[in-house]
Amino acid sequence: MSKIVSIAKEQIYSQIVNAAKSAMDKELLPKAELTDFVIEVPSNREHGDYAVNAAMVWSRVFRNAPRKIAETIMGEVDFSGTYIEKYEIAGPGFINLFLNDKYYADVVNDVVACGENYGRSDYGENKRILVEFVSANPTGPMHIGNARGGALGDCLAAVLDAAGYNVEREFYINDAGNQINKFALSLDLRYQQIYSDGIEMPEDSYHGADIVAHAKSFAKINGDKYMSADEKTRRKALVDFALPKNIQGLHDDLLKYRIEYDTWFRESSLHQNGEAMKVVELLKESGHTYESEGALWFRGTDFGSDDFVLVRANGVPTYIVPDIAYHYNKLVVRNFDKAIDILGADHHGYVPRLKGALTALGVDAARLDVVLMQMVRLVRNGEVIKASKRSGKSITLVTLLDEVPIDAARFFFNLREANSHFDFDLDLAVEQSSQNPVYYVQYAYARICSIMRNLAADGIERVAADKCDLTLLSTAEERDLIIHLSALTDEVITAAKVYDPAKMTHYVNELATKFHKFYNACRVRGIDEGLMHSRLALCEATGIAIKNVLNLMKIDAPESM
Repeated sequence: MSKIVSIAKEQIYSQIVNAAKSAMDKELLPKAELTDFVIEVPSNREHGDYAVNAAMVWSRVFRNAPRKIAETIMGEVDFSGTYIEKYEIAGPGFINLFLNDKYYADVVNDVVACGENYGRSDYGENKRILVEFVSANPTGPMHIGNARGGALGDCLAAVLDAAGYNVEREFYINDAGNQINKFALSLDLRYQQIYSDGIEMPEDSYHGADIVAHAKSFAKINGDKYMSADEKTRRKALVDFALPKNIQGLHDDLLKYRIEYDTWFRESSLHQNGEAMKVVELLKESGHTYESEGALWFRGTDFGSDDFVLVRANGVPTYIVPDIAYHYNKLVVRNFDKAIDILGADHHGYVPRLKGALTALGVDAARLDVVLMQMVRLVRNGEVIKASKRSGKSITLVTLLDEVPIDAARFFFNLREANSHFDFDLDLAVEQSSQNPVYYVQYAYARICSIMRNLAADGIERVAADKCDLTLLSTAEERDLIIHLSALTDEVITAAKVYDPAKMTHYVNELATKFHKFYNACRVRGIDEGLMHSRLALCEATGIAIKNVLNLMKIDAPESM
């Protein structure tokens, strides 16, 4: 949490505990062991800045009414030298505390002093976390679901980093298995169609225009020489030609989307180095497999999932074997403290299987967390845009970014929790109005920059925040804004705890709203000079917080609009 918030809470906690001990020493309360209590922000600030439930919690140990306990404790409190100005006892015994002017002044000073580091903490204790996201099949361009997963995963990684974790980003390339076989088949048939009539594409093959383009490019270089080659040779040549181009395309498209990975991990490497079949052998040795009709099965029912096939009767491993090996590699071979996967909601049945296999391998499955992401619908003119991936007419990441600014795409995809369905309004994303949330936030930052520029142009020299009398910031709008500023570090930590980067868009949107309210209610110019400089310091602190959150999301903070 913010340094100032942390100090205030520590003061409250120690004051309440010391007061209770004093009351026991004076025999105003019976001797008892004090249990923990909660210090929280009340929903209605008129009831105080913090509410303490100590008297409620201790009613049993002191065998007295909570309100009586609260009155006794507060009679022993001495808040001098702390951030607490006064208290009230409310209802059955809640202790409501009100912060003094120095607290609000110190929050503003803290934000300005921390600058670009404001909001960061060491909460995560530098534990190593691997965030794997997007991991689109390299058999075609990325679709709209990958666009959401990209923004969500990248922002989550940034939030975890800001919360003090040692974070790495990873893309898992599915360059082996059924999808590559289907890719080879589709390329092969499109290539043959160039030189031969009557060749039809099966319903379950890839029908995208990219497959046709690859086949034509291959033919332009090689002509028809592979028409006489055997099927295996021809398909290998086509895949060796097209797959690297697709992988490079994924890399380039994601880079355009401002996403850079620490590692691009190939599924094929797990087959080549033997790690895929190694986990099968380990599961067999642990006694958690059995054979049925020639296939090797995993006893998933012993681990909270269903039983499933590891190796088919023909000796070919199923798709989940390299996935188990991949996560074993993350958590055992590379020994990350935590692995986080961002997956589509259709993987909900896959997760218990994966965790069950990891448990059977002796891995703590709690070290793997999966964020399931719901689908996105694109909306234009109030109507949902229909798209079919099989027909090749899907909306891709690239076509989306050709239509919508990257800032808007990244912000919009983090407006909702991952597990909620989301309608992406294409019209709103390009609208330059307060209805567009990213424009609204960026406008608040640009307005702050404009205030500073105009003052400089008029020859008014700024006074550093720590030289201002920030206790002058006493209006409801100023206090409301400062309280929200003070919450940023906690909000980052909470977003990291629950894997929800949408908390960052909510926070910064509300921050922009509170700034606009402050600016509309409180003059910055044409007022007492001391108050002017204090309000400018508040503007500066707000600008720092807005920019820091936008930087987390890799969204521009424009100085003019």
